[in-house]
Amino acid sequence: MAIDPTGVLDEAYERLHRTGPEFDGWLSNHGPMAVEAMTRAGQGESVHHWLDDYVRRLDDLPKAREPIVGWREALGDERRIGDWIELFTRELAEAPWREVLASWWPRLLPGIVAGATHGVIRVGHAVRVLLDQEPTEPRIAELAHGLGYWAARWQLLPCVLEPAGRLPVSVALEEIPRIADQTGGIVARVGRLAGLDGWSTALAALRVPSGIDDARTLLTELVDTATLRYRTHGHGSGVMLVHAVTAPNAVLRTLPALPRNLWGQSMAAAWAASAAVTSVYAPATAAEESTLPTGPDGPDAAAETMARAVRHGDEHAIKFADTAVDTYARTGDPRALAAATRATQLIEPLA
Repeated sequence: MAIDPTGVLDEAYERLHRTGPEFDGWLSNHGPMAVEAMTRAGQGESVHHWLDDYVRRLDDLPKAREPIVGWREALGDERRIGDWIELFTRELAEAPWREVLASWWPRLLPGIVAGATHGVIRVGHAVRVLLDQEPTEPRIAELAHGLGYWAARWQLLPCVLEPAGRLPVSVALEEIPRIADQTGGIVARVGRLAGLDGWSTALAALRVPSGIDDARTLLTELVDTATLRYRTHGHGSGVMLVHAVTAPNAVLRTLPALPRNLWGQSMAAAWAASAAVTSVYAPATAAEESTLPTGPDGPDAAAETMARAVRHGDEHAIKFADTAVDTYARTGDPRALAAATRATQLIEPLA
């Protein structure tokens, strides 16, 4: 599939690689993820106009200061973002990208909530391109930036247990307990999971996959379930609850590039990340069904869903629509596209 016959994506990557993965001190740069979703959806003509507005917010790319030697000690040190990007730039110049990804994936996976899960999401978008497109220099550079950001913001989730139960995803996600104090940023909120009664038990209650292929099936079910759940629960935090959906989808998109022996732990980490975002941002009750929107219908419903998100302009709405379209393609459930419409209602449009 030729998603970028005009070269717009590479041009956009080159513009964005002069900027850092964060701006205003801690906000994540969503530009690379959004433009990848836009070009894949046939919205390439909108990319540069969208970027003209978006890049005004961004900070310059942090400079590398000194080479990373002891990588374990440097994990989670946001002061070394430039050093981490330089390390991955060098490694990807010296070895095939799949080898570098396979080497680092299990090291980074325990810190999957890095940068409010944007590290793994950015990697997932980069890998999706590399899996079905020529590995051009800007596309390899984008993987380096994504991996570097993930490593620099690496953050462990507290008290994580792998699935060991029998519950299907739909039930297990509903039974994730909520933290009582849903205030502050995600780092503070995630820290409260350590004292949350039932947190580890709820994680472990998810059914155990029967094998490697079933781990992928279970992860797919998680993405689809979380997508539909946003429609009814997204009002807890229109922006942040997007990541309960897009983070596991990033892992799902990366699986084909990984050795199969990593699929099980990848599914477990994606489940923990989605559950964590759900716990710290989800509302106590679902929205009334009568208040919820419908999505586009007809043969062009998926394309119209992406077009509406691009017109809305917010990067989270674009990324969510991209995942909602995936779910719709798999399930045919119109509620998936309605969830993307819901996101455009709950999230402020790009100013």
